Amino acid sequence: MDRLNNSVISEFVLLGLSSSWETMVFLTFIFSLLYLGIIMGNLFIFVLVILDSHLHSPMYFLLANLSLIDLGFASTTVPKMITDLLNEHRAISFQGCMVQVCFIHTLGGIEMVLLIAMAFDRYTAICKPLHYLTIMNSKVCAIMVVIAWVIGVIHAVSQIVFVINLPFCGPNNVGSFYCDFPRVIKLACVDAYTLEFVVTANSGFISMATFFFLIASYIFILATVRQHSSNDLSKAFFTLSAHVTVVVLFFAPCMFLYVWPFPTKSLDTFFAIVDFVVTPVLNPAIYTLRNKDMKVAMRKLGQKVISSREIITE
Repeated sequence: MDRLNNSVISEFVLLGLSSSWETMVFLTFIFSLLYLGIIMGNLFIFVLVILDSHLHSPMYFLLANLSLIDLGFASTTVPKMITDLLNEHRAISFQGCMVQVCFIHTLGGIEMVLLIAMAFDRYTAICKPLHYLTIMNSKVCAIMVVIAWVIGVIHAVSQIVFVINLPFCGPNNVGSFYCDFPRVIKLACVDAYTLEFVVTANSGFISMATFFFLIASYIFILATVRQHSSNDLSKAFFTLSAHVTVVVLFFAPCMFLYVWPFPTKSLDTFFAIVDFVVTPVLNPAIYTLRNKDMKVAMRKLGQKVISSREIITE
């Protein structure tokens, strides 16, 4: 952090979501409820997978990891956004900004790889069911998670090492409720067009390529199922629809935020909220309400809780 000694700017000013006090109070209440839902929903899936032995399978192992990453991803921005809603001075220190950006891209990169791993898991389960447990054994699943973390860290560090050394001496308003590479780079005192392009390629184009790869892989799975048995097509489509929904919710905002050539503050804010708030709160609902095994596990857990209360009251 020696770089801070050479910078005029010690903090960045963040953008408020509204100028109306009544609206800010309302948004504080709504986002607080949504963040509580993110915490409870994702932790519930994680705990449920651990407690129920029937969920000790590759798909649910990856889902439990995805839930933790969703919780962490939302926690990088949402608590700060909530506290800033009722503050007149909305700012974040230079160190805090760099830490926030680093965690956003680390966890975002991890989630990207986990979604690819989950797509491979579904391909193996649907297209190669007899070899599923052999291919997707516990060692392979653990390696996938480790690879996801390594790629996530590399993805973040490969960008932040350049941004942290930029000189910041002019305007310090990032134009959003959180810090991110494109917005921070624009505030540098030097021409950082090349670095902007690298960030766009690293985050935007990779997100776009991964999104189309995942959609193509799910289409390939459905096409393979249709060739073997048209009767199983609807079942496979129902199984994959939850995964496709999550993929669209995660990647669509990322592609807009990093690739869209005509960004506006209102749309940027909307898609950022979708990415950090809506997607993490919907993922638990998508994976539980549309999954038979999760419903059974939830029912069993509920029965255990009720029976334990009855024993206590007796």
